[in-house]
Amino acid sequence: MSFLSCLFHQKKNLLSTDIHSHLIPSIDDGAKNIERSIELILSLKKMNYTKLITTPHISDMFPNSSESILEGYNFLREELLRRKIDIEIKVAAEYYADEHFEFLLKERDILSFGNNRYLLFELSYFTEHNDLETLIYDIKLAGYTPVLAHPERYIYFHSSLEKYKKLKEMGVLFQINLPSVVNYYSSDITKIVKKLISNGLVDFIGTDTHHRGHIKALKSVFSSSSYSKIFKKNIILNDTIY
Repeated sequence: MSFLSCLFHQKKNLLSTDIHSHLIPSIDDGAKNIERSIELILSLKKMNYTKLITTPHISDMFPNSSESILEGYNFLREELLRRKIDIEIKVAAEYYADEHFEFLLKERDILSFGNNRYLLFELSYFTEHNDLETLIYDIKLAGYTPVLAHPERYIYFHSSLEKYKKLKEMGVLFQINLPSVVNYYSSDITKIVKKLISNGLVDFIGTDTHHRGHIKALKSVFSSSSYSKIFKKNIILNDTIY
């Protein structure tokens, strides 16, 4: 989809591509088995998604590798084909910013998405990274475009919008979680995500689907006025991904 087509599509406040989910079975805290994977995918398909970029965790808690993720992805894709479920599914990863991630970055052992080599990464929710500026520099130096997953969920950024703006100035793109806008996580997170939206700081929106609870929350999002507000001050890049 071209950039202009993407803008036209957004006038209807619809998106066809999700860039953040946990749909590969038995690999992280997302879908626990193939039947649950299929159930979640069919639910997203009913919400008019036609492309899903699923992003398993790579972290100490979930020590996945590119190889294990690709193996799980191929199994899931083959199962979708076998069941004749017509939806495009691709794979990347959600990297936790730790020493192992820095090693993978140096090795260029990264699962990114899109022609711009978008790299989805997350931080600790409670403890600020000791050298985030260098990490962002290293991501860009390696040839990737940094995309910070759910920036609204990091409590140490909440005290100042300038902290977010500084990250944007450094070239970081922001991917907010849709359930955040309907108070799924907390009222504080909802307050912050609305500030990011109103200040035009959002680049991607993701479902971050792990389980049925997220599907239920998404249904509330799409029927709320908050969803359409995302598109009024932000150019959302989801549907520019090839």
